[in-house]
Amino acid sequence: MSAVPELRITLAGAERVVAAGTTAGQALEADGRTVVAALVNGEQRDLSHELADGDVVEAIRIDSEEGRAILRHSCAHVLAQAVQELFPEAKLGIGPPVENGFYYDFDVAEPFTPDDLKRIEKRMQEIVKQGQRFSRRAVSDDEARAELAHEPYKLELIGLKGGAGEAAEGASVEVGAGQLTIYDNLHPRTGEVCWKDLCRGPHLPDTRAIPAFKLMRTAAAYWRGSEKNPQLQRIYGTAWESRDQLKSYLTMLEEAAKRDHRKLGVELDLFSFPDELGSGLAVFHPKGGVVRKTMEEYSRRRHEEAGYQFVNTPHISKARLFETSGHLPNYADAMFPPMQFEGADYYLKAMNCPMHNLIYRSRGRSYRELPLRLFEFGTVYRYEKSGVVHGLTRARGFTQDDSHIYCTKEQMPAELDSLLTFVLDLLRDYGLSDFYLELSTRDDSPKFIGEPEEWEEATEILRQAAQKQNLELVMDPGGAAYYGPKISVQAKDAIGRTWQMSTIQVDFQQPKRFELEYQAADGSRQRPVMIHRALFGSIERFFAVLLEHYAGAFPAWLAPVQAVGIPIAGEHVPYLEEVARRLREHGVRVEVDASDDRMQKKIRNAQKQKIPFMLLAGDDDVSKGAISFRYRDGSQNNGVPVDDAIAEILSAIRERRQV
Repeated sequence: MSAVPELRITLAGAERVVAAGTTAGQALEADGRTVVAALVNGEQRDLSHELADGDVVEAIRIDSEEGRAILRHSCAHVLAQAVQELFPEAKLGIGPPVENGFYYDFDVAEPFTPDDLKRIEKRMQEIVKQGQRFSRRAVSDDEARAELAHEPYKLELIGLKGGAGEAAEGASVEVGAGQLTIYDNLHPRTGEVCWKDLCRGPHLPDTRAIPAFKLMRTAAAYWRGSEKNPQLQRIYGTAWESRDQLKSYLTMLEEAAKRDHRKLGVELDLFSFPDELGSGLAVFHPKGGVVRKTMEEYSRRRHEEAGYQFVNTPHISKARLFETSGHLPNYADAMFPPMQFEGADYYLKAMNCPMHNLIYRSRGRSYRELPLRLFEFGTVYRYEKSGVVHGLTRARGFTQDDSHIYCTKEQMPAELDSLLTFVLDLLRDYGLSDFYLELSTRDDSPKFIGEPEEWEEATEILRQAAQKQNLELVMDPGGAAYYGPKISVQAKDAIGRTWQMSTIQVDFQQPKRFELEYQAADGSRQRPVMIHRALFGSIERFFAVLLEHYAGAFPAWLAPVQAVGIPIAGEHVPYLEEVARRLREHGVRVEVDASDDRMQKKIRNAQKQKIPFMLLAGDDDVSKGAISFRYRDGSQNNGVPVDDAIAEILSAIRERRQV
């Protein structure tokens, strides 16, 4: 008898010998429920993938980031199958996994209704219980076109195969791989093909491996993201590795809905979005203006202490400025269309950096002036598509706390180190403390300008600065700006959501484009390095993040109204007015509710407005020269001498405490 051919593979860092024909799942002894796929030579593969000699094999667990994405992609296939069984006329778009879930786009005659979603989810549950097997097979272009002749959008994607990456992630095409693959959903007993989709995979072994999912909502979406294309109907869902994880996520969403800054903005009378202005353009009301002013004033003071110089620049510019900076060739889609004026094209400012370069270039510079730190609260305008505009977090007009630092190459490491420390400390002052850092680098995309050696140098210096903070550092290949790598500070809020906050970017390119120079100590002309830095990102977005983080209950130093006097009866109003006068002398934002409402209603009103301190006064308080505190959580401290009460309020404001 001839010996069974053997393969040498690497598994969990150790070399193993297995029989030819061994699958990744067999090598990993995977159950298909906890270990759901494999990483083979760095590529994600199904557990059914047959191994070759020399393969390096690692497990992908369902509770990992990669495992959840595979789970969610598989769930998207189940969704599409359910839709086409219930709505046979539905044509398939794409169905990728996304953060916390998945979606699938469909071309249907009428938008899906809430009742439709219930029917679809029920059918999905039946498919999951049936245990249909995900089976991958390679096909040629012609075979794929023949099998999917009834799916016009899939046919279009086949035409994009290998085409400069035009097919979006999740477009179910092996872009650039030279091969298409179809996944069949096979009946567990008969092997009959229940449904199929053009897809690169991988997938779970079968539908029973989907532990928990839920359909969330529908939305309209343009095919391939272009308004010139047909509008499809998108169904969003979420899927998790356990029912408990799903429940936890849904609970978080409920809490997030309560904290939605758009809802709180109305309830607390902070800001609004008048239709007359247009989508994505906010106006701040007096109370919102107070919060914003306080945020800006504190930031301004800290920047002055750190050696920044404040500048101001206009809201529009000739096109030539943005051509020089490279923004028009690389960023035009995010800019509003030009305005014709005096024979020239003018653009609304979408970024502040080109104008700061003009300030630097306005006169000769010496090495003695460097690092030169310019700072501006600069309002910019971005042409965000209507589908992505979202309150203050994705607006069309917003103000950046924008800084550009010009320094020598020798100064750059120390400047980045101190800059990142400054940024993190300031974010902590506003109440955020749970951070990790993301380092965005270039890839092979043609969008990036400059020499690879410059990018390598800038990236390494950013990496070293990040590592000094002793925070988790996550790599983001291809996520850099077109002109240089960046560090993003990612912050978690009170309910565990991650928000991108500050960004720090190293730029060797714009100093070249603007021919920026300084005179070095030896008299030679040298090129400075430019560091871009936005601490809040935008004031509007940061306002929204803090509003949701605190659920509207700002700490006393940021609260629009820090204290309110509530009289037990009308005769106690003058006494509280005197207390309020003394507080105002210390800069406290205080009101006295002298309305005809009953005391309990006044307390309820103050609680709804989330005012940190309620100062109650009745006959006993007046006679003792005291007030009675009532706090936001409903607790009380009665008979506090007025001097002590003022000291307590001032201490909470000065120390930026939450009360």
